[in-house]
Amino acid sequence: MATKTRTASPDPATAAAVTLRSLTQIPLRPADAWQPDADTRTGRIPLALPRPIAPDARFRPSAFSGEALPFQVTAFREGHDLIGVHVRLFSPSGVESLHRLEPLRDGFDRWRTLIAPGEQGVWRFRFEGFADDFATWEHAADLKIAAGVDAPLMREMGALLLDRARKQKDRDAAQRRTLTAASAALRDPQTSDDDALLIVRDETIATYFRDRPLQSLLTIGDEHELLVERERAGVGAWYEFFPRSEGAKRLKDGTIKSGTFRTATKRLPAVAAMGFDVLYLPPIHPIGEVNRKGPNNTLTTGPGDPGSPWAIGSAAGGHDTVHPDLGSLADFRAFVRAARSEGLEVALDLALQAAPDHPWVAAHPEWFTTLPDGSIAYAENPPKKYQDIYPINFDNDPEGIRAEVLRVVRHWIAQGVKIFRVDNPHTKPLQFWEWLIATVTGEHPDVVFLAEAFTRPAPLLGLAQVGFQQSYSYFTWRNTKAELEEFLTWISDETADIMRPNLFVNTPDILTEYLQYGGRPAYKIRAALAATAGASYGVYAGYELIENVARPGSEENIDNEKYEYKLRDWAAADAAGTTLAPYLTRLNEIRRAHPALRQLRGLTLHWSDDDAILVFSKHIPGALTASGEPDTILVVANVDPHSTRQTTVHLDSTVWGVPRGDDYEVEDLITGATWTWNQDAFVRLDAFYEPVHILHVKESR
Repeated sequence: MATKTRTASPDPATAAAVTLRSLTQIPLRPADAWQPDADTRTGRIPLALPRPIAPDARFRPSAFSGEALPFQVTAFREGHDLIGVHVRLFSPSGVESLHRLEPLRDGFDRWRTLIAPGEQGVWRFRFEGFADDFATWEHAADLKIAAGVDAPLMREMGALLLDRARKQKDRDAAQRRTLTAASAALRDPQTSDDDALLIVRDETIATYFRDRPLQSLLTIGDEHELLVERERAGVGAWYEFFPRSEGAKRLKDGTIKSGTFRTATKRLPAVAAMGFDVLYLPPIHPIGEVNRKGPNNTLTTGPGDPGSPWAIGSAAGGHDTVHPDLGSLADFRAFVRAARSEGLEVALDLALQAAPDHPWVAAHPEWFTTLPDGSIAYAENPPKKYQDIYPINFDNDPEGIRAEVLRVVRHWIAQGVKIFRVDNPHTKPLQFWEWLIATVTGEHPDVVFLAEAFTRPAPLLGLAQVGFQQSYSYFTWRNTKAELEEFLTWISDETADIMRPNLFVNTPDILTEYLQYGGRPAYKIRAALAATAGASYGVYAGYELIENVARPGSEENIDNEKYEYKLRDWAAADAAGTTLAPYLTRLNEIRRAHPALRQLRGLTLHWSDDDAILVFSKHIPGALTASGEPDTILVVANVDPHSTRQTTVHLDSTVWGVPRGDDYEVEDLITGATWTWNQDAFVRLDAFYEPVHILHVKESR
């Protein structure tokens, strides 16, 4: 019979297709499946350490629609017989699919496959381990028949397996004919052992058994759940601006007239043209008059000082009200619609705190902390003091606070808001957030909450576990090669089952020393790293103008926009060619063209001989660019903004399917330059020219 000899299979760690194509269905729970008894918890085929999984089993891991999600489990058996592992998925709508896992070649009995679930909602999945009878015979027969050991016995064992397979009801006629012929040939005395080996190694037959294996000792693992949310829950480029500054004008008396939603609308096309997806607005509510802060967080205010938007509430209203200077609620709705027409979603700040003259203070004093002297405690984040803000006390009337916050969130959802950036969520009870997010997303599954969680790992991850779809992270303060390597490993693997970081490069509160003293190169480096290392990243307005002067002794911009209007001349910067807007635009173009960059996972660190040259790749097997090319991105960054570095980088090209030692072509997506690289490549990165290579691996040679 004609046979097709099987070639060596690719590394299973990089070969899995990112699809929901399932294998031939195998019964849900066959009668011969292993069942636990009263004395054991271990399955006949042990299954352990499943992923994705939340650290606390009471919560679900999460993913976003289209995310290439690794399903992994540890599975093994005694002796040398081979096993197989499946994961069985049940979509929210009840569609069942079965997927084969491949062993990772790490020696730790770890099995893995990549699947990209698309349907939103709660998925169920379980792992199933089994003795792979055909694979065990195939391996033994290949060795023994070739060595002339027990050849007749191995041939008969194979024939029996083929007979067993052709009797399965879900085999089609073509498969049955092939299996029947192969079985007869193995038993035929006229078939030489060399010809029998061709049957053992036949790729077509092997495929039959891969798609529909012969199983015994089937062991069914525990069932797990996975929450799949919309793509924006995990992917996006964010831009933050203060509406009051957009269109603000200085009057003849020296005071400044506030911008409005109508004037801010004029800035939307420029933000959209840079390729951003989400426009984040600080609080848009009335600002307190009592203890209002002046410029640079001073306690002295002058005529026209607008105060901090985070000091929410006055006689004009509270969290459900628009600041009168910005316009009306109808104006806000029009702004949201205008943003949507530009391809932008509006994210609104949810800051659960109050100015001293917020209506809550008089109506519900129990919602705050009263000190022994009768005063209400104001907010502090030592050494920072916020005399214009009262934090909420969630313990005196938890039901009342829950009802009010839910009312406020529902109010803004009704105005068209589906994304909330939550201010300092780690200063509020975790239990409260679990309740609020579950309640809101139960009613509106598309709503996304971003946690401004600059805090310790335990509360940061706790917030993610109870429902926050995204979180700020430590990226802002990770600047050296070693710091970044540790951080990127942490976000792309260790915490990826529950936490999706949003790599904001700066905020109104945070202007790091790296940005203060690194100049234009530092701004390019940080933006490039944020845009390529994470699926979500963000910038605060003024970043493109290299606003890097800090208030002495602080990490905040001088003349901080939190406390005053910021009059920026965008047109002058464009005309002078000093803006980074074209660079940010190019980064966002690259992100949109390359699906690997819209994934949190798939990141691999590589090596360089220089302690300032960071090297990583983003690769998702099966992911293709819009032009149909396999998508692999290499990022080589000089993280020292003060120097030119040249060194050799060492790349594991097997990650993207190129054998070690083979040449391949790379294209710099920033400059357009192309090079032929190998596993070792020389790079020279001038911080004052282009400090970062963002390379697309084009082809092997």
